[in-house]
Amino acid sequence: MATLAQALELVSLLESELIRRRPEIDRNDRYYRGEQPLRFASAEFAKFHGDRYREFADNWVQVVADSPVERLAVTGFQAAGEERADRDLWRVWQVNGCDGESQLGFTGSVNSARSFVLVWGDPDDEDHPVVTFEDASQCIVAYEPGSRVRRRAGLKRWQDGNKDFATLYLPHELWKFERPLMRQDKSPQMAGVDEASLWLPPGERERRRTWEPRDETALGEPNPQVNPMGLVPLVELPNKPVLVGEPISDVSGVVAMQDAINLIWAQLFTASDAASFPQRVIMGAERPMIPKLNSAGEIVGKQPVDLDKFQIDRVAWITGKDTRIDSWPAANLSWWTGIIEVAVGHVAAQTRTPQHYLVGKMANLSGDALLAAETGLVKRTDQKKLWTGQGLREVARLILLARGEDAKAAAMRAGSVLWADSESRSQAQLADALLKLKEIGFPFEWLALRYGLTPTEVADVVAMREREAEMDPIGAATRILAQNQGPDDGDEDAGPGPGPAEDEGEAAA
Repeated sequence: MATLAQALELVSLLESELIRRRPEIDRNDRYYRGEQPLRFASAEFAKFHGDRYREFADNWVQVVADSPVERLAVTGFQAAGEERADRDLWRVWQVNGCDGESQLGFTGSVNSARSFVLVWGDPDDEDHPVVTFEDASQCIVAYEPGSRVRRRAGLKRWQDGNKDFATLYLPHELWKFERPLMRQDKSPQMAGVDEASLWLPPGERERRRTWEPRDETALGEPNPQVNPMGLVPLVELPNKPVLVGEPISDVSGVVAMQDAINLIWAQLFTASDAASFPQRVIMGAERPMIPKLNSAGEIVGKQPVDLDKFQIDRVAWITGKDTRIDSWPAANLSWWTGIIEVAVGHVAAQTRTPQHYLVGKMANLSGDALLAAETGLVKRTDQKKLWTGQGLREVARLILLARGEDAKAAAMRAGSVLWADSESRSQAQLADALLKLKEIGFPFEWLALRYGLTPTEVADVVAMREREAEMDPIGAATRILAQNQGPDDGDEDAGPGPGPAEDEGEAAA
C-alpha cells in the first residue's frame, strides 16, 4: 500500500502531465463548438475586419467529429464461451444511462484524442456499479513500463465551489485530496507566482499549493480506502492510438484547413459588401451645388447636393464640357466559392468523411453508389470500434469485478463488445440481404442481431415467436416440415422413397 508521500508525488506528476495536455484539448473543444478565431489574415485585414467576423465560423469540425460518432452504438457485451449477450451487464449499462452517456464519451474521444470511463461499486446497490464517462481534461491514466494495457495509476481532478478535488486510483486503494481553488488554466508553478505577488505568508502559500487528504469521516468512508477490484478502475478510450506517442484526435488535423476556410469566407463577405455591384464614377465634373435659402426664401449661398439623394432618386444633373462617366463591373465572387469547395473537398479526403455530408449535394445516387461513397466513413468507424471496444471490454470486466463475479470477469477478458452496424442501408436492401442469408442457413437470432436489434430485443422477439407457435401448433408443424424437407423432396425423380428428413417431418406433423 502506498504511503501518503508516495500518493502525493503521484498526484503531482499526473497533474503536471494533465496540465500539459490541456491547451490542445481546450482548443479542439472551442473549434468543435464553432468558437474559431480569424487566422492567416494580414495585419491590415485583421485590423479592419477582425471584429466584424469574430463570431462567424463555417464549422466543418463538428461535422467531421460527429459523422463517425453517430454510427457508434453499443448493443451488448458477450463473455468468451457464452452463446448470448450478458443480460446483467446490459442492465448495468442501461441503469447508468450509458446508451446516451457513451455518445458523449465517444465525441470527447474524437475531439480530445481520448476519453475515460470510471467504474466503482455503489454501496446502496451492489448489483449495479456506477459507470461514468469522463472528459480528457479531467482524467489521466499511467501505464506499466512497456505496456499500453496494464494500468499503473489513474487520476481524476476537478473543481467544485472554491476547492480543487483530486482522486488517485491505484490497483489496491484510492486516495482523495483537496486544496483551495487554483486557476485551472495555469500550471501550479504560474499559480504560485500569482500567489507570491499577493505577499501571502510563506505557510499560507504552501497550503494553497499542497494537496491535503479529504476528511471523509462525515460519509463514514476511510481515506485511503481499499479498492476491492484489484485493478485501476479508470479506463482510457483512445481515439487513434499509435505505437509510439499519444493517440491522435480527428479534430487536430482539420483545424488548419478550418482556419483557411473561415478566412476565405471573410474575404468573400468583404468583397460582396464592397464590390458585388457594378460601380460608376463621374470624372471631370465639380460636385453639383444647390441654392441655400434662409427662412424668408431668399438665396443666401450655395450648398453641395447630398449624394445619398442621388442614390435614392436615381437622378443626377451633371454639367461641364469635360464631364464623362465610366464604370467597372461587379467582382466575380465565384473565385472564392470555388476555393472553398476545394478546401472542403480536402477536408473530406483527409478525414474520410463523405463529401455529401459536407457539400450537401446529391444527384440521383443509387443505393450502391451511396454505399461506395460512405465506404471510407464505415472503415473509419470500424477502426474506432476496434480501439474503443478494447477499453469497453475492460469496463465490462470491471463491472463484473465490482459485482463480485470473478469467474465471469475472467471470461470477459476474451469477450467482445457488440455494436450496431456501421453501414447505412435502406430497409429493402437490408431485408433482402437477410432473406438470402436465411436461405443458406443462418439462424434467426443471428439475423435479428444483423437487423439492428439489441440482444435484449432479440430475446423478446424469440419469446414472441415461441408464444405464437404455441397458439398455432399446425402452422408450427408445417414450418418444421418445410425446413426439414430437401430442395428436391416431393419431386417424382428425386428417388424411390422418402428420406430421413421427410420421416421426421411426417412424424412431427
